[in-house]
Amino acid sequence: MACGSCTSSCSPQGCGNKGHCASGGCNKKNSFDWLANMSIEDQDEESLLEVSFRNGTRKGIYKYNRSQGVKVGSYVTVEAKLGHDVGKVTLTGILARLQLKKYKKDEQSGLLKVYRVSSKNDLDKLTEARKTEPNILIKARGIANSMELKMKIGDVEYQADKKKLTLYYTSDKRIDFRDLLKSYIKEFQGKIEMKQIGLREEAGIIGGIGECGRELCCSSWLSSFKSVSTNSARYQNLSINTDRITGQCGRLKCCLNYELDTYMDALTEFPKNLKYLMSKKGKARLIKTDILKKQMYFSYSNTSEIIKLNLNEVKNIIALSKKDEIPEDLNIYNQNVEQDQNEQDFIGQINIKSLESRSRQKRKKRKKERRRN
Repeated sequence: MACGSCTSSCSPQGCGNKGHCASGGCNKKNSFDWLANMSIEDQDEESLLEVSFRNGTRKGIYKYNRSQGVKVGSYVTVEAKLGHDVGKVTLTGILARLQLKKYKKDEQSGLLKVYRVSSKNDLDKLTEARKTEPNILIKARGIANSMELKMKIGDVEYQADKKKLTLYYTSDKRIDFRDLLKSYIKEFQGKIEMKQIGLREEAGIIGGIGECGRELCCSSWLSSFKSVSTNSARYQNLSINTDRITGQCGRLKCCLNYELDTYMDALTEFPKNLKYLMSKKGKARLIKTDILKKQMYFSYSNTSEIIKLNLNEVKNIIALSKKDEIPEDLNIYNQNVEQDQNEQDFIGQINIKSLESRSRQKRKKRKKERRRN
């Protein structure tokens, strides 16, 4: 946001480009302006632009006159259904026109317009509105809790002119909040809008750091949410541990879908419903499949030895079995048994053998203490 002394956006701290990158400065869910270095312009006198509100939490497409001199990164005062609002320009011209398809809107369906480039007075009012939001959020949650409604107020957003207040809430059930709305109107004045959002959308608004160490996808770039099921984890040979595959929103992680197509394509080469391989030595059970390396691990029931076979060898063994040419022992195909055994001694960066030695030492100490007592 501008500091108040200027109408342009100030560069964020630590920004290597000093706010002069193609996106116009750090902003959530920006669309990359891939036409920035080209001489392609929208020749229409009345063009379109994309405006971001509250650092990308909400965006919209607006009409403007090219004579207004609006650029990417400028703050503009735009028309609202009631009063006006202030936002930051993220796209202009042809790319903004293409964004209409994303928002599923028709250009002729009555888009709102840009009034002007925001003045110092407009920015001061916007700053004042943003400063009041945290206190309003606390009060709104307190009122909802006093009425014992099973809902959570996730966020609030004031319009720049403070004529409209939007409250974002999550709830698992349908709620009758007519009395709550009356209390909000009495407390906050002006027009109040209650907007229900999903848990993933709430996480995107609030933000946070994921288990990977990066900013949450839903808060940085992901705008459309696809359904995620535990099958996505199963196909990738991930353990169905809810603590590990659940995101901060309480739902399955969206990133479980990112590599799913790669795994699904690789799985088409593997034999379906394979559980055992037959040999004259006995039946070897499938215990692990490394899909991307195209390797399968088997073990005889009466031993702890692990047999590693590549996919082509497994297919050959199955083909021979169909011809009643069962191999003597699967160990003749085994690869790097010693190396695999060393790999099994580690889980992540933890050495299993060292853990076992520690547990033995603890047992000895307990026995000594019992004898002394």
